[in-house]
Amino acid sequence: MYRQVETAHDLVQFNQVWETVWREKGYELEYSRSVLARYVVATPEGQVVGTSEIKPYVLGHSTIDEIAPFAEHPSIIANQGSIGEIDKFALLHQFRGLRYSGELVSTAVHCCQTFNLKYCVTLLEPVFCRALRVSFKVPMQQIAEKTYYKGDYVIPIVFDLEEIYNNAHRYDWLTLPDLANAR
Repeated sequence: MYRQVETAHDLVQFNQVWETVWREKGYELEYSRSVLARYVVATPEGQVVGTSEIKPYVLGHSTIDEIAPFAEHPSIIANQGSIGEIDKFALLHQFRGLRYSGELVSTAVHCCQTFNLKYCVTLLEPVFCRALRVSFKVPMQQIAEKTYYKGDYVIPIVFDLEEIYNNAHRYDWLTLPDLANAR
């Protein structure tokens, strides 16, 4: 289960989870000023175990362009104004696996569908990147070699999230509010 961060209490839980994961990975903590949406992923008992933050992406002006050539990717160039940046994509160590990873990706899909975004750019930890590609069959493209960034290696990825929300029936792990009512 996931929900959008709406209260001060939600924000405290959001920050506790991603900061814990970032410290574990050795990443430098960075706080975003401009966001479209923040989400928390929770267990059935309500324990917050994951986070995701979607920020607006501005071609050539987003900090992520300094790390990888996102601004040169044809899909990004062709769809300016319909791109998001996924940040703080995090699951506590003991909750990494199929169930909560699917919920985590569903947060990004939900946000993109809500804001009519087609693609998202992000930097992924290599093991998580492989899991999304192999186990979840997420339509994504690695746009450069893995690179060392602020504490660990990351892989620059472009996600085609429009493909997922337009073909939700192909993704059995996907949970969206509209799907819950349809199933």
